[in-house]
Amino acid sequence: MKHSLLLAPICLVSSIAWGQNAALTGQVLDPAGRPVIGATVVEKGTNNGTSTGGDGRFTLRTRTAQPRLVISSLGYTTQEVAGDGSALSISLAESSTSLDAVQVVGSRSANRSVTDSPSPVDIIDIREVTAKTGQLDVNQLLQFVAPSFNSNRQTGSDGADHVDPASLRGLGPDQTLVLVNGKRQHQSSLVNLFGSRGRGNTGTDLNVIPAASIERIEILRDGAAAQYGSDAIAGVINIVLKSSVKQLTASANYGVYDAKYRRDDKKFDGGNLNANVNYGIGLGEKGSFINATLDYNKREHTQRANVPSPNGLARREYGDPEISNASLYLNSKFALSEKAHVYVFGGVNKRKGDAYAWTRFADDDRNVPAIYPDGFDPIITSDIVDASAVAGVRTALGEWELDISNNFGSNRFEYGLRNTLNASLGAASPTSFNAGGFQLQQDVVSVGLTRNYKTVLQGLNVAAGAEARREWYSLFAGEEASYRNYDPDLSGGSQGFPGYQPSDAIKAQRDNVGAYVDAELSVTQRWLLAGALRFENYSDFGSTLNYKASTRYNVTDFLTVRGTVSSGFRAPSLAQINFNSTFTNFINGDPVEVLLARNNSAVTQKLGIPSLKQETSTSANVGFTSRLGSSLSLTVDGYYIKVKDRVVLTTQFGADDPVIGADLVALNVDQAQFFANAADTRSLGLDVVLNHFTAVGTGRLTTTLAANFNNLRIDRVQTSGRLAGREDDFFGPREQAFVKASAPPSKINATFDYQVSRWGALLRFVRFDKVTLLDFDNEEMNYASRITTDLTLSYALTPHLQLAVGSSNLFGVYPTLFDPQRTETGGAWDPVQMGANGRFLFAKLQARF
Repeated sequence: MKHSLLLAPICLVSSIAWGQNAALTGQVLDPAGRPVIGATVVEKGTNNGTSTGGDGRFTLRTRTAQPRLVISSLGYTTQEVAGDGSALSISLAESSTSLDAVQVVGSRSANRSVTDSPSPVDIIDIREVTAKTGQLDVNQLLQFVAPSFNSNRQTGSDGADHVDPASLRGLGPDQTLVLVNGKRQHQSSLVNLFGSRGRGNTGTDLNVIPAASIERIEILRDGAAAQYGSDAIAGVINIVLKSSVKQLTASANYGVYDAKYRRDDKKFDGGNLNANVNYGIGLGEKGSFINATLDYNKREHTQRANVPSPNGLARREYGDPEISNASLYLNSKFALSEKAHVYVFGGVNKRKGDAYAWTRFADDDRNVPAIYPDGFDPIITSDIVDASAVAGVRTALGEWELDISNNFGSNRFEYGLRNTLNASLGAASPTSFNAGGFQLQQDVVSVGLTRNYKTVLQGLNVAAGAEARREWYSLFAGEEASYRNYDPDLSGGSQGFPGYQPSDAIKAQRDNVGAYVDAELSVTQRWLLAGALRFENYSDFGSTLNYKASTRYNVTDFLTVRGTVSSGFRAPSLAQINFNSTFTNFINGDPVEVLLARNNSAVTQKLGIPSLKQETSTSANVGFTSRLGSSLSLTVDGYYIKVKDRVVLTTQFGADDPVIGADLVALNVDQAQFFANAADTRSLGLDVVLNHFTAVGTGRLTTTLAANFNNLRIDRVQTSGRLAGREDDFFGPREQAFVKASAPPSKINATFDYQVSRWGALLRFVRFDKVTLLDFDNEEMNYASRITTDLTLSYALTPHLQLAVGSSNLFGVYPTLFDPQRTETGGAWDPVQMGANGRFLFAKLQARF
């Protein structure tokens, strides 16, 4: 009866609203009368929207009695018009160089739109993506919509289970710079030691920023160190936070995996709940606002351990970790005058995680049967707090625009253990431990000046600025019982993850100052030239000077060619320089004590491992964009990236090594490894994006084909000191295979998005190419290519409420199966980008008022 009472008003509201279901048509033009492609058209106060096709035209079935349309596009001023039933012609005005102008990543000109950019830039409308897909976090959203972006969840990889590593164009997670509202985002304090991606790398944790707080994501697929500084070798990801006002959006999503390979009869697992709310308040008439987002996400364990295992299971628990995320994010602007305003944005994310480590079976020497008669599965817990705050002022100084800001960020990662023990304490051992952790903090003070000279040829934009950055890194020890061995005849420390020792603890900091200048000159209306130069000095390794030169030429109104050439660099992270730990690794299922020695420690100095220095790069990008007819667009970009002195995690050297074995024995460790500038790599690739818009019946079909083709090779392995000449021992084939696997030969995405009246359907195919890894005996493990299928159906219950149901990986495709004793993670699969959880089923309810 209660359900009937609830359903009645919903049906009544729906019937009234859909009585107004009229089709509005129109065309969006720029000031010169040319069509604006991909402009967003939204019916105000609803979830109803579309975008313009290749001819700038759109059709939208309205959901309110007196609809008002909001039309927006990057580089243009947003416009609101009334839909009176007649065909509309909307002319958008270009954003001036005023303080409210929109700036796209890759250019400091407020007049530059995406189609004008000499570098390839992807713009991802998060509102559109989240409405039609089952992915809930930023990493997974990008993984399935941006072919050059790769991310995969890890398992059995210690800290990487809790922070997903991600990359662009197959390079390292720390070779992509992340900005938020154009300001540098701090990195995670975690350095990845295990797993199939990002080994030896740090990176930025994109998942600390809730998708509900994001308006759009801009991906610059081009080297940009000369424009933005360290880390931008592969490109730049700029996350633009929401600035909407007088609009409440909320959503609730839930999904589960169709369980397979479980040890029990449970049909579903990995439940994923997300709930969020976003609201913006306008303040006055000068564009001041406060926009806030509250987001909660809870992801439960999956279990995929019951697989064919000819040599026996390595783990009884294998699958995704359990993660809970709570976030609060804020974006705001406060007008001081017509020519000045203050901006403040940032947020805090609290994450707790539970991840299973390798099983300690009942007869294992590291088990205490009195505590665990059947053995145990240690659980590595995480307690991560990530916070950032940016405050700045923008003001006009005559013809110049001045931007001064301060940006502070912090990431603190604390390890814990439960369902474990310290075997050297016997039956008296506790079963939970605090294992220590690390923290990275960053403070950036920046000042920038820009000016546009409209009378120099067809326009000259000049920008210059300076930046001072200080970083702090600390590693702190766990409680004594988490690392100490109380009985030399038994295994000491907490099982699953031994705690950090007081000798590991360190506090380090460094300073960096930089200055840049860049310019963009429109020689003619068709021809653009751009250049940038940047100087930086680091307190721990010296100076670097980098450049970028770009050009774009409109051959016709329908064909544009573009190209860039640049140098770049990446400073080794403080974590890579200062991390030190003794941990337990598993080789062919056997435990091995491994020392990861600090780069500037007495051990590395004795072995002749040099101090880490910056990675350097040379890159080039050549491509074209084309409109083939009124509804078809194509972009093709080829790229070349050469990186010298990449920081990698070396092969592990054993106590039987003829050169350094005696030193390792003296240190009481079985194996040791180091961070070193050991590899030179070369990447050659191609990005292709094809978009097509067409009317099908009374609806509209949008088709997108996006592909990345990539070939990465390791040109040289460099050794030094007492290990000189031992390239295959220093950075061997297995470690090289992990680097290459981070750059799959291709990823192809075909998406069909159909919208008609209240209904919507999205069908997507993603082809993940083959990947080859090596097992512990250096035997190849070939993961064959796979195609996954996603399907989402959506229905607008009312003008303000939309329901979507669907499935990711509809047909439950899994990667190639292997013997769990051979893989890096102790399961049937190494972490590969398609994931190993099978079919995901979801439903989401979204409201907009």
